[in-house]
Amino acid sequence: MDGIHDMGGMDGFGKVAPEPNEPPFHEPWEGRMLAMNRAVRGLGAWNIDVDRYGIESLPPRVYLTSSYYERWFLRTVRLLAERGLVGADEMEAGRALRPGKDMGRGAFAPADVERVMRRGSYGRPAQAPAQFKIGDRVRAKNIHPKSHTRLPRYVRGHVGVVERVQGCCVFPDAVVAGKGEDPQWLYTVRFDARELWGADADPTVKVSVEAFEPYLEHV
Repeated sequence: MDGIHDMGGMDGFGKVAPEPNEPPFHEPWEGRMLAMNRAVRGLGAWNIDVDRYGIESLPPRVYLTSSYYERWFLRTVRLLAERGLVGADEMEAGRALRPGKDMGRGAFAPADVERVMRRGSYGRPAQAPAQFKIGDRVRAKNIHPKSHTRLPRYVRGHVGVVERVQGCCVFPDAVVAGKGEDPQWLYTVRFDARELWGADADPTVKVSVEAFEPYLEHV
């Protein structure tokens, strides 16, 4: 979707000022938010693609005025409610008011933390031969889907070169749309800065983007 989250190549948001020796969390609740998010994923309630789309769907004003983990909180609250895992009355009370929904994976104990935190593989067997190879010139399609996509807006319609074939992976667009994993070939495509932003761009800069096969077409 063409949301405010897709800021690549945009100007006017001020200088990026990294915080020296930035800690992993600025407040204890941020660490708890991360733990809750991993636990929910461990239960199989949703995956990282749904996570991302939940944040992308935040209204622009909310997205721009919220911190990183505030966005996580707002996203998680909404998804928990939408999937019937937590009731509005429980949100208001700040505690469980009834037994939790059985997700079929049992309860988590401290011994399960490492397993729950471990990221699974998104690689899948190929359903068909790859359409592109290293060195091919390709154009990123000028798409504007209403749902989740991993193709940045600033590369759409522009020509790049395939520099790596990453293999076949779960297709995020299909997962969020409720169409299953629909595995697709994934490529690293290199774009020249002037191709993306015109003659004023630094000619020495190149940008590499991970792009799924449905995003690309031969030139």
